[in-house]
Amino acid sequence: MRAYKTPSLRTAAVTAPYMHAGQFTSLSEALRHYRAAPRAALGTSEIQPLNLTDQELRDQVITLLFVGHENTSTAIAWSLYWVHQHPEVRQKLLRELDGLGESPEPMEIARLPYLTAVCNETLRMSSVNMLTSGRMVRSPIKLMGYQLEPGTAIFGSIYLTHHRQDLYPEPKQFKPERFLERQFSPYEFLPFGGGIRSCIGASLAQFEMKLVLATVLSHYQLALKDNQPEKLQGRGIVLVPARGVNMVVQGKRVPQAQELLASSF
Repeated sequence: MRAYKTPSLRTAAVTAPYMHAGQFTSLSEALRHYRAAPRAALGTSEIQPLNLTDQELRDQVITLLFVGHENTSTAIAWSLYWVHQHPEVRQKLLRELDGLGESPEPMEIARLPYLTAVCNETLRMSSVNMLTSGRMVRSPIKLMGYQLEPGTAIFGSIYLTHHRQDLYPEPKQFKPERFLERQFSPYEFLPFGGGIRSCIGASLAQFEMKLVLATVLSHYQLALKDNQPEKLQGRGIVLVPARGVNMVVQGKRVPQAQELLASSF
């Protein structure tokens, strides 16, 4: 016998009806609590409630938790890989993180310019999502020399866009500084797609990516198990590390400021 892996989209299609059949009791209770006291649930009066039904709100939360899990974990894996492939990037990033002190607030971490640049360069080099959401041609149109007829499906390649020489000089080089030197338009840098069909969890994914990367690097000494180049491999709709990012924990790390303080006594 030969076993075949079930495509992730097929798995999602099969399990989705069961997920919606009543396995989110706690989420439904949270929604009822929000409806009863929206401001208390949000913790601030500055956020305006959306005109969505309970089912629509529930479905959006499921999208963030269920669909976005693999994308975010893959992006974090790629960021650890690229940072440890380039010691100078790691050292510069650690200096920025150490500058925040012992217990920085999450938003302080998320606003760090070099950390943001490292995460953006990771998403450019190793685009987690291969394609944008599709569009259907409604009337005959000529696009870049190709005649497209009604009914033709069009997808934008995020990976190819992020590796254009005219947009990103030396596109195969990992250079976070490019995001500090220039502001890219939504048509040039689109790791989460664009327009009204862009990923609803983009902000959450970037926030998680920054916090996890900052926390791991600040507290642990890591090293890649080997120096073999990692290749992209398609898995469902996600581009993942073909071999997985294998790392070795060498020990705990003491932030530079604390180390200097300890040595002074």
